[in-house]
Amino acid sequence: MTPIISVQNLTRRFGDFTAVDRVNFEVNAGEVVGYLGPNGSGKTTTIRMLLGLLAPTEGSATVLGYDVHKQSEEVRARVGYMSQKFAIYDDLTALENLTFYGGVYGITDKTRLTRTLELVGLNGHESTLTRSLSTGWRQRLALGIALVHEPKLLFLDEPTSGVDPTARRAFWDLIYELAESGVTILVTTHYMDEAEYCERVGVMRDGRLLAMDTPTNLKKSIIQGDVWEVFAHPLEQGLDVLRELDGVERVGLAGDHLRVIARARAERSRSVGKDAMQSLLRRKKIRVEKIERGEPSLEDVFLALAK
Repeated sequence: MTPIISVQNLTRRFGDFTAVDRVNFEVNAGEVVGYLGPNGSGKTTTIRMLLGLLAPTEGSATVLGYDVHKQSEEVRARVGYMSQKFAIYDDLTALENLTFYGGVYGITDKTRLTRTLELVGLNGHESTLTRSLSTGWRQRLALGIALVHEPKLLFLDEPTSGVDPTARRAFWDLIYELAESGVTILVTTHYMDEAEYCERVGVMRDGRLLAMDTPTNLKKSIIQGDVWEVFAHPLEQGLDVLRELDGVERVGLAGDHLRVIARARAERSRSVGKDAMQSLLRRKKIRVEKIERGEPSLEDVFLALAK
């Protein structure tokens, strides 16, 4: 099967600064692939190169079989792109915005425009001025604009930034409806919980793609030690004490408790278990409420890869 996106050693430099550093990956038809990393990690620069908006310094990439540098017009005509900043006009209604952008692609059929509004859940808001829409509804309109020409590939760049959790969840429901209809989606995000929704996740840091796999496989391969949730008081003192325990990879605050990641068994000389932690904390006069096993998260994966 020919991949929808194929990237080989893709690199972009701005003077002495390397924004994207020898990135390699593939995306197959129908996949929802997440590109996870903090702001400034190179996610948007990668997207811009794949759209042909920015020439690579080195390396190459194809999108839908087209060379992103030599055939950028063909690429942009066939993909949908939702940027970080929604490019919509506040003084137009939702339907007028969609009509304007549809015209760019030669789409004038009113039925198709109405169908697109329905697809993103904006039916009933056709005549609403965009400035009156909430951020979540503006987000849906931006997605509709990216979909109006019915592309088979969508690039979504930080699509849920700045919206509330309920709107984010609803937006991801839309993403999976699109994927089920055969649309391939590459979505960038800095939300760790959002990346869990993706079939595969690439982890970016400082321009480098550190890993790409399913969330489950990333957790298994990267976090090989035990995970513990430690409820103890005072938390700050417990944090300092547990860092001293042999075999502990990382200790961090996790809301009302501490999260302890042990090193892989082959890398430590002693067991990091419930009894050892409980004994140490009590010796240091720290009250232990409970200690229980936890599950690795993508945040654990990212911190382990980025250290």
